[in-house]
Amino acid sequence: MEDEEAAAVLRTVGRQIKMWREAAGLKQTELGSAIGYGEEMVSSVERARRIPKPDFLDKTDEVLGAGGKISAMKEDVEKARYPKTVRDLTKLEDQAVELGAYAALHIHGLLQTPEYAQALYAMRRPAYTEDEIERHVAARMARKAVFDRVPRALVTFVQEEMTLRRPFGGKMVLRRQLEHLFEVAELRHVEIQVMPMDREDHAAVMGSFRLLKLQDGKALGHTESQLYDRVISDPKDVQVLDMRYGMIRAQALSPRESLAFIEKVLGEET
Repeated sequence: MEDEEAAAVLRTVGRQIKMWREAAGLKQTELGSAIGYGEEMVSSVERARRIPKPDFLDKTDEVLGAGGKISAMKEDVEKARYPKTVRDLTKLEDQAVELGAYAALHIHGLLQTPEYAQALYAMRRPAYTEDEIERHVAARMARKAVFDRVPRALVTFVQEEMTLRRPFGGKMVLRRQLEHLFEVAELRHVEIQVMPMDREDHAAVMGSFRLLKLQDGKALGHTESQLYDRVISDPKDVQVLDMRYGMIRAQALSPRESLAFIEKVLGEET
């Protein structure tokens, strides 16, 4: 596991399953057969090497007669499924009253379809395993809850034109991704803007970043690089990002013009 918090949860779950299995007098092979999984999967879960899905926990609970005690761990396991950086960022997003994001290289994570996200993670080098890709995609999709929570947060995006044209995952994946942008843009508390390639002025040439304004009045920034991402809390640095974001929103196409631009790109991809 990549962080101790998630590893501790999985070790606890693994120990509990092993205790209930042994109390029931079942071998790993027998439990696996009873719940529709292989012995290797049962062994990996008990040793905290694999993250069990909700179905695994529910069936195990039923077969071992745990009375809901194993199933009750699903929420903790689901949180452990997501990388620590995602869990930390999600906590901040849950506290935000306003979120702004500039995306220079690809469609922003909160706007991505599962297929588009999977294509991005599949290109990662060193390569992720299938389980790791599934874990990261699930974590990214879970963050979309920010669009649904009440009270609504104001969520704005500035996307580089290039991100609308590069066919990560293939043309069909890109087409569905562009269609999804229209669906998200229909939400009254979301605005999507496009920074066209022909703009001579651009205040954010240093790369992608995010701004989060929290319920308590604090403001934070967030940046990602090749190997690291970090939360920016120094008020002076956050002020710089806030200034840059305001400028690129003014330099980009308006939300209405941007949707017309995305529609044009979508037509070119037909």
